[in-house]
Formats: sequence, C-alpha cells, structure tokens
Amino acid sequence: MPQPTTRARPTGCPGYSETLPREPESAGAARRLVCVALAAWRLDDLAGDGALIVSELVSNTVRHGRCRSIRVTVTRPEPARVRIGVVDKSKRLPELREPCLGDEGGRGLMLVGALAKNWGTDHLPWGKRVWAELHGEERR
Repeated sequence: MPQPTTRARPTGCPGYSETLPREPESAGAARRLVCVALAAWRLDDLAGDGALIVSELVSNTVRHGRCRSIRVTVTRPEPARVRIGVVDKSKRLPELREPCLGDEGGRGLMLVGALAKNWGTDHLPWGKRVWAELHGEERR
C-alpha cells in the first residue's frame, strides 16, 4: 500500500494536501497535517480548532463516503484565513441536523459550524469537498 504524501503547492495560494485511507485512524494524520500547515504559516493559535474541525470532517467522510481514500486539504487564501477541506467521491451532501438528547452522534457539523468562521460544500465532478474556514490574527 503506498504511503500518504504531503506536498506544498508550488503556485497559487499556499496549501498542503494528503491522500489518506478512508478509515477512522486517518483522523490523526489529518490533524497532524493541519497542525504542520498552521505552524508553517505561524497561525498556531488556530491549531486546536483546526484539528477538531478536520477530525469531524474526516469522521463524516469515513462514515458516509464510498471510496477507499479521501483527500485532506489545507489552504491559505489570505494571510490570516485558512480553509480546511476533505474531499471524497460521494455526491451525497452533508446534512446539518439537530440530534436528540440520547443520540450518540450527529453533532459534528454543529461543532464545525460553531468553531469555523464559515463552512460549506463544493460540488466536484467526481464527488464533493466539505470545507471550513478559520480566521486568525494578521501578523505584520
């Protein structure tokens, strides 16, 4: 099985991405990727929220996805704005719902919405990207 790779983009907005197996253990690798990217950009103050957000997005993809792998992306469209995304091949959109008191799951997207400045879904020809944005303090 090929090892996951992390690459910095040579052009466009800065970014990191990694292809991971669609399994629960990939949440740890996704958290590390987010923390490495944020540290490289000196946005360490976003690491806790970013790690929690990517864990929730990966968990949703593991639970509802259809392919063997997922792609985690971390981009920096502006100096203090970071977008964390998880790409899968399912066209099924995530559903924000109100879980009942006794439900064991169903709170992930509510948590993402509470932590992120903004979140959403991009339709792709082969599936979708669910993303969340965090805004840090701009450094001079």
